[in-house]
Amino acid sequence: MPRVRDPKRSEAEKLYLESFGQLDLVKIAEKLGISDGTVRGWKSKDKWDTKLNGTLQTKERSAPKDTERSKRGAPKGNKNALGNRGGVGGPLRNGKAVSHGLFRKFLPDDEETREIYDNVGQMDSLDLLWENIQIKFTAIIRAQKIMFVRDQDDRTEVLKRKKRTDTGWEDEFELQHAWDKQATFLQAQARAMTTLTSMIRQYEEMCRQGWADEEQKLRIEKLKAEVDNIKGGGKNQESENWADALMEVAERRRAKVSEGEWQ
Repeated sequence: MPRVRDPKRSEAEKLYLESFGQLDLVKIAEKLGISDGTVRGWKSKDKWDTKLNGTLQTKERSAPKDTERSKRGAPKGNKNALGNRGGVGGPLRNGKAVSHGLFRKFLPDDEETREIYDNVGQMDSLDLLWENIQIKFTAIIRAQKIMFVRDQDDRTEVLKRKKRTDTGWEDEFELQHAWDKQATFLQAQARAMTTLTSMIRQYEEMCRQGWADEEQKLRIEKLKAEVDNIKGGGKNQESENWADALMEVAERRRAKVSEGEWQ
């Protein structure tokens, strides 16, 4: 059964729109006896600013026009509208709709980049954070295969450089032992999991503040269960496992050095 919409949510929106966006969100929260974080969440989720802009545009269109000015066109030979196909907006690739010069100045001016930029602009803060969580989680899962170490005899030779000698060319290789690769992987995994956990906590906090709907709450619970599977148990156990593994790597290195086998 769907939850009944909080009447304060509608009242908060009404106060904001009636003030044409001038009433501070903290003031709205104080009037209704709720947290300002909740009001910010409602504003983002219900797209108050979009509704406000629609209201202002409607009023502008309904305002009486200066009929005398509307009869006059541009002077003969004027090229201000050159390239404009008519209708809403300016000519193709016109920069007047860009809110600031950052996009045009620093980002690539190609169709793909513009499409990404436009799509991001339509996302609210919670959805944007969720997309970043998914990207980070995908990278962690993918790393399990890329960084896999078969066993203690798993060694990798990496071509470091080529150098010319008196007899021709000589290849110089870097030898990566299993314990080196495993230690590198554990350290990278620990950093990645710490970042992911922090992002999940931020998402949960935004959910508690009223930013999320039911679907957005459920999807983070599902992801947390999948993360727990990777960790292989509780949070404390995960840290202990990583610490034990790194200590084991150190012990192996010391043993190799003492035996004269370290390279």
